[in-house]
Amino acid sequence: MSALRGASIEGARIVVTGANRGIGLAFVTEALERGAATVYAGVRDVDSVTDELAATGAEIVPLEVTSDADVEAAAKACADANVVVNNAGLHAGDRLIEASDPDAARAEMEVNYFGPLRTIRAFAPVLRENGGGSFVNVLSVAAIAPTAFMGGYSPSKAAALYLGGIARAELERYNISVTSLVVGSVDTRMASHVEGDKEDPRDIAAVGLKAMERGEWVCDTDRMAVESRARLARDPVRYERGLGKLLFATELRTKP
Repeated sequence: MSALRGASIEGARIVVTGANRGIGLAFVTEALERGAATVYAGVRDVDSVTDELAATGAEIVPLEVTSDADVEAAAKACADANVVVNNAGLHAGDRLIEASDPDAARAEMEVNYFGPLRTIRAFAPVLRENGGGSFVNVLSVAAIAPTAFMGGYSPSKAAALYLGGIARAELERYNISVTSLVVGSVDTRMASHVEGDKEDPRDIAAVGLKAMERGEWVCDTDRMAVESRARLARDPVRYERGLGKLLFATELRTKP
């Protein structure tokens, strides 16, 4: 790990994609409570902003991460930004090979990989002009091993994990850090089908922002992420085989 530290939250100007609810909303709230000067809340539809997001006082910005025009416009509108949190994500809930919708995997890749790539390309010059800063990419435990029951979502998050490393190598010379967050099961709409213990989105945001400030390259944000990493290290084949068996499970449950 390099000695480059990330941006300080206090006084930061932060862009959060997928900010309407869940982990994105948690990042908005946590950043404002920790003293961010401005938080730009990126949403796909400004007419569908949740009451919870509106109540934060964040500045709402139209930002559909699959749209070149939206991302370019957001980079111009948020010209003072020094932190970008790439949180917007899509889990289509389909299989990869035996897919009911053959286009689902492409849609997941567009949001989960090309979305952050597009955003980093657009905002890197902004952060550079502002003296440096940080990108934070919100990923998943599905990024660290093939997760069969998550279809095209797992490959898209794995691609985004590599994206973080390559972007870091290119951008460090401009005083820009990149932190990838490996996230387990969180109490959000995306994980509504999973039973058992789930993390509070605010806890994920708090850990993620601290990891960014420290300049961490990759951060396992919660117990499931840490335990998954350990099981993978101990016996990669057994871990991957276990994930494959979950493809045929009648229900998904986290450990109590």
